[in-house]
Amino acid sequence: MSNEIVILLTACGVLIVLGLVEMVLHRRRLSRIPIRIHVNGTRGKTSVTRLIAAGLREAGVRCVAKTTGTVPRFILPNGREVPVYRPGGPNVIEQKQSVTMAAAQRAEALVVECMALQPHLQWLSEWKLVRATHGVITNARPDHLDVMGPTEDDVARALAGTVPVGGVFLTAERTHRPFFQQVCEDRGTAFRAAENISRRLNTEDVEAFSYLEHQDNIELALAVCEELGIDNEIALRGMWRAKPDPGAMTEAEVEFFGRTIVFVNGFAANDPISTRYIWEQSLKRHRDLNRRIAVFNCRSDRADRSEQLAQSYAGWTQADEVVLLGSGQYIFARAAVKSGLDPTRLVFVDRTHPADIFEILLGLAESSALVMGLGNIAGPGLALAEYFANRGTENARN
Repeated sequence: MSNEIVILLTACGVLIVLGLVEMVLHRRRLSRIPIRIHVNGTRGKTSVTRLIAAGLREAGVRCVAKTTGTVPRFILPNGREVPVYRPGGPNVIEQKQSVTMAAAQRAEALVVECMALQPHLQWLSEWKLVRATHGVITNARPDHLDVMGPTEDDVARALAGTVPVGGVFLTAERTHRPFFQQVCEDRGTAFRAAENISRRLNTEDVEAFSYLEHQDNIELALAVCEELGIDNEIALRGMWRAKPDPGAMTEAEVEFFGRTIVFVNGFAANDPISTRYIWEQSLKRHRDLNRRIAVFNCRSDRADRSEQLAQSYAGWTQADEVVLLGSGQYIFARAAVKSGLDPTRLVFVDRTHPADIFEILLGLAESSALVMGLGNIAGPGLALAEYFANRGTENARN
């Protein structure tokens, strides 16, 4: 046997041993965290993760949370947030970092947002890295169909990879509920529906949030806390105090030389069902404004998403102007016009600085306008949302 082969075999053996040692250490860290909550779903993962963690903190549970929303964050037991270190970009293996952080903080609970898209990686995240005591799926909607599709049913199957074995599973999903119930039965896991919480939410409960939060998300987070024995009133009080993700849906009203713009940050709602819902709801809330402007931030590396939104938008209540930002403008425009959108309503913007985009929107607004950001939060979307938030005279509530 040549020296090169001996060296190669020795190196492989060392790597295998190191991998086994790391696996044992990881399992030990997991065993020191009695409550492990794995949050998955198409929409609302980040919000629900933050809400659950806030409810636990309010009840005195020492909790670490990790979100992968607009800006990846660890949320420590005192509520302080620190960035997630990503030397090589996002990778599902960083869930090990979450477990290490929680163990180092002597956490009683770890709440992590699933960051995987590929079905096999979602399975890996749960079965090998998190091993949740409580699995959570917000909803299953048509998004990332190039990875989890091609159908909505396939999305539900992919998300089911994070349903735990022998634990508790909670969801606000209704359309695919029978499928998830069957998965739970197969894995010996108890099924809980979010709306079955003992305390029903009212309008005042939802309006008490400082930002626009979906009732389904609140109910689901309350259901998780209730499952852990936390009183709904205590959990809800903590949720009201929770800091939202930078991509959370907020409103900002800007007065500029006699003209009024109400800006709604809906950039993070990037699947067609969620996006249409918040668009139609915003139109109802602001009937008094003269103009309606939809701003779609389009990414060329998310061509499927742009096409889905464009095809769906053609059937919505139409805006007076459709402003397109980002690198995938023509992908959206082509699909929207093909689906029946009047091309004269399209406004292509090649600017990226939010002040320049604001000037364009101001010119379209006339005396008053509802301006809603849609599509994607990355790039000019987040910059524009922050621009309005910093200049808004009022943050409206739901």
